[in-house]
Amino acid sequence: MLTHIVCWKYKSETTQEQKATHLGKLKNLPNVIPNIISFNIGFDILHLERSFDLGLVAVYPDRAALDFYTDHAVHQEAAKIGKEIAERVVSVDFISEQ
Repeated sequence: MLTHIVCWKYKSETTQEQKATHLGKLKNLPNVIPNIISFNIGFDILHLERSFDLGLVAVYPDRAALDFYTDHAVHQEAAKIGKEIAERVVSVDFISEQ
């Protein structure tokens, strides 16, 4: 299996409405993109100096499923919003035994 983690640090001028729209687009992805084993997303609750604002952890059966997800038009739409309202986005993808 392949674990995919993404974190967004929003720009200071990003509104609550923009954050909610972004979250909603991301939450919808498992409803339209197949082969997602698990999908968890949420806003940071600690608000530490090192914290990012939103985190996503998804698990896919293999690299082909992750690539399909990445290239899917609905994902591309959500990713575009994230890039526009975030000052920084980080990710890590790794093979997992889940």
